[in-house]
Formats: sequence, C-alpha cells, structure tokens
Amino acid sequence: MATSTSKSDYVTTSDGVRLRYWQDGPLSGPNVVFIAGWVQTAAQFKKQVEHFKTKYRITTYDHRGHGESDKPTFGYRISRLAADLEALLTQLDLRNATLVAHSMGSSVTWAHWDLFPHDRISKLVFIDQSPSMTANPEWTPAQVAEAAAIFQPSQRFDIANALRGPQWKETWTALSRSFYTPDADPKDIEWALAQSMKASPENAAALMADHVAIDYRDIFSRINVPTLSFAARGSLFPTAALEWIAKQTGGRVEVFEKEEGGSHFLFWENPEKFNRILEGFLSS
Repeated sequence: MATSTSKSDYVTTSDGVRLRYWQDGPLSGPNVVFIAGWVQTAAQFKKQVEHFKTKYRITTYDHRGHGESDKPTFGYRISRLAADLEALLTQLDLRNATLVAHSMGSSVTWAHWDLFPHDRISKLVFIDQSPSMTANPEWTPAQVAEAAAIFQPSQRFDIANALRGPQWKETWTALSRSFYTPDADPKDIEWALAQSMKASPENAAALMADHVAIDYRDIFSRINVPTLSFAARGSLFPTAALEWIAKQTGGRVEVFEKEEGGSHFLFWENPEKFNRILEGFLSS
C-alpha cells in the first residue's frame, strides 16, 4: 500500500488562475474532496482532514479569490468556479471521488454536474445550502419553503451592495457571526472571519450577487450517484431545503439540532457527529 503523503501545490485553470490545493492521507485511499463555501477557505475543514486522512486521500482547495489562491478581478460566477473544480479533478486525476461541499460549494457541485462529465464522481455530500436562494414573486408560500428561498428579488443585491459600501466590514462581520450558534467559541469565529477576509469585498460581492440568483432545482432529479445532505435548525436556511433535495436525489438528510451545534458550520461546531455520519456514508 502506498504511504501517506502530504502535498500542497497549485493547479492552473483554463483562464490562467492558480488555485492552491492541499492533499493528505494514503495515496491509495479513496478520494474525498472538500469544497468550501462563499469566502471560506480550505483551512475550515481542518477537523475533517485530521479525522479522515488516516484512511482516505483528502483534497482541499481554495476557490479563486479565496484563501491562498490567486485573486484575479474576473471570474466570480458559480459556473466559473464549477470549471475551476473540473480543472482540479482532471489535473490531479482524481477518480471515484466523493465531493463534500459546504454552502456555496454545494452550488458549485450542482453547476459542475450540470456542465461537465460525471465520470470522476462517485458520491455527493451537500452541507446546508438552498437550491434557490431568491424567491420568484409568483411562487406560493409552499414553493418558497421548498426552495428555502431566503431572499425576495428586491433583496438580491443587498449583501453585495453592502459589501461594496463604506460599512462593508460591519456587514461582513455580522454575516459571519450569523453562521454560528450563540454557543460557538468567539475565538473560532474570529479566526474564521480572518480566513474569510482573505477575499476582497469587491470579489466577494460579485460572487454573492451571482450565487443568490441561480435556481438549481432542475438538476437534482438528474443526479444518479448516492447523496447525503446535512441541515441545521440553527441555520439561516430552513431544513426543508435539504429535505427536498434528499427526496429528489433519493438520498438521505441528517438534521442537526441547534443545541448540538446545528449551525451553518455544523461540521465545525459538532465535528464528532458530522465526521461519524460522513464516515458511515463514505464506507457504505
């Protein structure tokens, strides 16, 4: 059996952007790729990397404009991030990979499924992301709930515009705090905020404006690999969103209660439960 090898390098996308990636675990281990959310970094999966690297080949990376990757002034669309993911999978020749995607990272995997071949993907894991963040004014309350559309059309640009304004730091800080339960360690939140602010407000705003506009609901019935979804009672996103996704894909959903670290960052606040459930899914 090949020995465990830690590695960090870059892949270069078709438009010349270098994405920083990290790999850990046995070379012969099953591939697991963790995909971060909006303005989040690969480092925020460190509790998962530490747990899974004993048996699995773990790959993490920073999106363009995030963390340690290049920060161009262009390409801040979900479709472009999906192409970046394809570059990672192909250049590292990752096969039979499980993609574990948090928040906007889930949207990146949905766009990737829509745009690229699926032959390198064996399983998909979605962590706390709505399939359509902005409501159509014609939708019924039931349809809004099903999509977990947390924005009205008039609000679509509110966060993006606030990030472009003079109070951008206050907006960013308040948003970051809302991702955690009240019991979360303030030092953890401070660290996560510093990680997220490796992105620029302008690039973060451009990506947010695109991210919240897209309706992915037609994609789920076409997903033909096993899926696992994670939802949280203490999240901005209603659990109905992930429950609906699980029904469409024939997968299952795991709901974390607020009292057990059930926030948008449930994998950080309750890594023991999250890792246990994910391990069961990976080995099934």
